[in-house]
This record gives sequence, C-alpha cells and structure tokens, in this order.
Amino acid sequence: MAYVEGQTVHDADSHIMELPGTINGYIDPKFRADFVEKTGRKEVLPEWFAKAAEKARDPEFLAGAEANILLRKNYEALGAFNADHRPRTLDYLGFTSQLVFTTACLSNFGLEQQGEVELALEATRAQNRMMTEFCSVDRRLLATGYVPLIDRARAPQVAREALALGAKALVVPSRHPPGFSPSHRELDALWAVAQDAGVPILFHVGGEEKMPGAYLENGLPYVKDFHGGDENFTSLSFMSIPLSVWQTLSALVIDGVFDRFSRLKFGAIELGASWLPSLMKFLDSGVAAFGKEERLQTLSGTPSEILRRQLRVTPYPHEDVRWIMENSGEDMVLFSSDFPHVEGGRNPLKRFNDNLAGVDEQLKRKFYRDNFIDLMGNGLARDLHDLPSLAAA
Repeated sequence: MAYVEGQTVHDADSHIMELPGTINGYIDPKFRADFVEKTGRKEVLPEWFAKAAEKARDPEFLAGAEANILLRKNYEALGAFNADHRPRTLDYLGFTSQLVFTTACLSNFGLEQQGEVELALEATRAQNRMMTEFCSVDRRLLATGYVPLIDRARAPQVAREALALGAKALVVPSRHPPGFSPSHRELDALWAVAQDAGVPILFHVGGEEKMPGAYLENGLPYVKDFHGGDENFTSLSFMSIPLSVWQTLSALVIDGVFDRFSRLKFGAIELGASWLPSLMKFLDSGVAAFGKEERLQTLSGTPSEILRRQLRVTPYPHEDVRWIMENSGEDMVLFSSDFPHVEGGRNPLKRFNDNLAGVDEQLKRKFYRDNFIDLMGNGLARDLHDLPSLAAA
C-alpha cells in the first residue's frame, strides 16, 4: 500500500543524497584537480553516513524498504543515491511527481562567493549533468537545473543547456551575486529563457546568506544540530533562512522584473513560508510610503498582488499552513516532503492534514495539486497532472 492513495499529491521538494565524490565524475577533467583542491570534495564519507550507505545496499535491508519508506532517512532511504531504486520510491510514496534537488551542491560549493567564476560555471554544468541523468530513469522525477548569476552574460546559456539536458525547473541562489542585484537588467535574458520555456525559477535553501558566525559566540557551549554533527544548523541559524529571499523578491518586484516577465513563475522551496504574509504587507506599505519613485508608479499592481500572481512557496510541516494561506493567498502554498532529509519528518501528510483540518476540500486540492501544476507550467507534462488511475476516472 502506497503512502498516498486515491489522491493526487505533487511533491515540490525532494533530494538525492550524492555519495562523496559523485560530482567529481561529472566535472570536466581539465577542471577536476582544481575543483577538488578548491572545494575539498574528495571521496570521503563520514563514518556514520558510510554505515548508513552500506546498510542501504544490503538486500535484506532493502526488503523492508516499502514498510519504512518515510522512516528511513538520508543515505538509508530507498533511492537516496541509487537512481535505479528511485522509481520504486515514488511507487511506495504514491506521489504523482517529485521535484528533485541536489544535497551536496546546494551552495555551489561557495565558489561564487570566492570569485571563482570559471570553476563555478563548470561545477554548475557538472551538477546539471548529474541531476538530469539521475532523474532520467522516471518521468515523474523532475530534475532541477542550477544557474549561477555571477556571470550575467553566460547565465542564459547555462539555463538553455540545463533545459536541453532535461531540467524541468531552474534554480538560482536567493542571495545576491557578488557586487550587483539579482534584478540587474542584464539578467533579463535569463528570465526570458525561463518564461519562453514555460518553466519556473526556483530558490532553495542553501543558496542564502548564512547568519554571521558572531551570533554563535555567546559565551556558551556550541549547540549540536539535529543531525548530531557540528554544522550548527540550529534554532538560531534557522532564523536567517528567509532573509535573503525576502530581499531578492523585494528587488525583483520593485525593479519591475516580475512585471517585465509577468508569465514567469517563481518558487521559494524549503525556505519556510511564515514570513510570506509579512513580506507582502511590508512591501505594500513600503511602496505606499515611497510612491513618488518613478519605478513604483509603473508597477502593474500592489506588490502583494504581483506576488500572489507569480510566487509559490513551500511551508515546513511545523508551520501553520492554514494561517499562511489565509493571510497570503490560497494559490501560493504547496506541499513538499523534503524526502529523504530528516527535516521532512516521518509523516508529512498527516502533519499538513492536521493543520488543514476543517479547510475546504478545494483548498486542500490547491495545496497538494493545483498550485504545483500552476508553478511548474511546461515543466510538468499534462499527462503527469494526475495519477493515471485518477486521470481515467
């Protein structure tokens, strides 16, 4: 029995768990030594991950995959790093489709912040080859392609290459590129590529500005993160997650990018959503206060109306989804599982359903199905809008 039955549920956030060194095989050989030296990406797996990955290959362990499809996380999860297993994962989950993101490459290894333009572009192309190859085993797996904004002239070409490989959505960092705004007019060619292709531009956690380390120097012992390691992703560092996307979305709206590309959809994935109503209200009040600015007088509507038209977001399962929908818009919020990451929880459907108790069934349908279809556009084939059994009904 699948986790989801008799219902169309699209998953707006899932991941592969690349084994260390996986990306190296996709890097052009002439860049490989420099890439390993600059990023430290060697074929070394921490002991606790190594044990999980070894277990995930054991036939006896694999036999229990269906019964534990959402209980096993990270490298232990079925299809986490083995593409041949991922179709079974989708069968057991019952999701109609699944957007797939990297895990290891979410920040593009910090190369853009280091000013390593050529290496950043090569790492991007390697990542996109890796992601599209992994997802090619099943049409329900929707590969994301990354586009760094650091080189404004080459960004459109990187986007076209990713789409030609089979990417169904394009990911850009939520933080600004070094030295200029993501709303820079020379990036219009990139937004045009996405709009013409009918695919969305996505922001994903990992591409934001991190909380300055000074905030962790509080005279107390360091707090272990919930993975048990020293990465220090804690309740405090969590608070900075939406700050970059807040600023970037503000620039894109105020500088007219949303209006110049009014058919282009944007998605904020795994960045939470409780901030969304406040952003919309704050932008509206800011535009009202500075309304004499010429750029604001040409906007097609209030910022909240523009965002409602073009932005979609995924809340975390611990957030109050009903409140977010009521205070932002019923067309803006999407379901996601974050499979196979720990953060997604062991029963995301229940947590979201509990939060949406008493909500009209049409609104639930928007959350689980319609808003995702609207976000993805041509990135989701029409015959994948519903489960085959439901489409035939």
